[in-house]
Amino acid sequence: MATEQRPGDGSETGDGESDDSVAYFLQDMTYHGKTERTRDAYERVLREFESFLATPTENPMGVEKRPEEATRRDCMAWIHELRGSVAESTVATYASYLHRFYAYMNQVGEFESNPMTLVVEEMDESIDTNPTRRDVPVDAMADFVAGITHPLDRAIVVTLLKTGMRAGELCNLDLRDLSLADLDRDACTRFDADVRVQLDGKRDSIYVSPEPTVGEAYNGEERPASNKRKRETVVPVDDELAAVLKRWLAVRPDPISEAEPLFVATRENWGRRITPDVVHHVVTTHAAERGWHRQGGDAAENVTPHYFRHFFTTHLRDRTGDRGIVKYLRGDVAEDIIDTYTHNWGDRVREVYEANVYELL
Repeated sequence: MATEQRPGDGSETGDGESDDSVAYFLQDMTYHGKTERTRDAYERVLREFESFLATPTENPMGVEKRPEEATRRDCMAWIHELRGSVAESTVATYASYLHRFYAYMNQVGEFESNPMTLVVEEMDESIDTNPTRRDVPVDAMADFVAGITHPLDRAIVVTLLKTGMRAGELCNLDLRDLSLADLDRDACTRFDADVRVQLDGKRDSIYVSPEPTVGEAYNGEERPASNKRKRETVVPVDDELAAVLKRWLAVRPDPISEAEPLFVATRENWGRRITPDVVHHVVTTHAAERGWHRQGGDAAENVTPHYFRHFFTTHLRDRTGDRGIVKYLRGDVAEDIIDTYTHNWGDRVREVYEANVYELL
C-alpha cells in the first residue's frame, strides 16, 4: 500500500494510520473550508488532550498514549481533569471538539472507533447553566435589538434570540425551511421555493434539519457549517419574528444558489449564503457598540451568537418551567421527548412557546 504524504503537516498515512492524527484532522478541516479561527480553537483543545495522554501520571492507565490509542476512560479522565479549572460550558465545548475529532477520524477510516460516543451521551451538556455569564435582562436585550436597523442584521439577531438555534444552523436555512402564513409564494417569483413537507399544516414555523454537514452538498449546495442537532426540529415563529423576517425578505438580494438560502450577504459576496463568521461579526460588532463585547474577553463577559442561545435557554426555561420543551426547541432531544412533543406539536409546543416567549420589539 502506498504511503500518502500530506503536504505541510509533516504527517504520513499508511495502513490507515497517521503519525500526527491532529495535524491530519486539521488539514482536512482546511479542505472542508473551516476558518483559521475555528482550526486554531480545535488545535488548542486537541493538543491539550494529546499532552494529557502523553503524560503517564495523568491518564488512567499510567502509560504514554497517542490519540488513536485512547479509550473511553482516558477521555472521561480528561473531562474530569478539566472540571474545576474551566467553566462547565467550556468543558462541554472541549468535549464536543474531541467528539468531532474522533467521529471524523473514525468515519474516514483512520481510527477504529470513537471513544467519545458514550462520554458525550453521559454528559448533560444540553442546557447551559454557567452562572458566570453576563446577565442581560429582557428589556435591555429589547433595547439592543431596537438599535439594529439593517434588515439582515436585525433578522439574524432576532432569529437567534427567538429560536435558540446555533449560528451554523441559521446559515443553513433555506427558504423552503420557512412557513409564513401570509407569504404568497405563488404571487411572487422571488419566493417560488416550495415549503418542505415537514412543515405541512404547521403555520408560521421554521424547520431545522440535523442533516447539513460542513463541506457536503445539501439541497444542491455545499454547506458552510454542520447542524449539530440530534433530531429534526420545528420551531414556532411568533408575530415579532415573522414581522422581522418579512421585512428582510422584502429586500433580500436574489440568491446566487438555487437552494434559495434564507439569509444571504448584502455587503461582500452579494447574494451568497452567509457563513458563521458573518453571523459572528454581525453580533459582536453590535454588541461591542453597546459595551457587551471586548476583544480578548471571555464567555463570561462577551455577547456572541452562542450567548443568544444561552439567553433563549435561560429565559424561556424560567418562564415555562418546562425543561423538556426547551430541550426540544434547542434540538437537544432524546426519543422520549420527541414522542411527547412532536405527536402533539401544534397544541403543546406552540401553545407553551407563544404563551411564554419574551417580547423584543
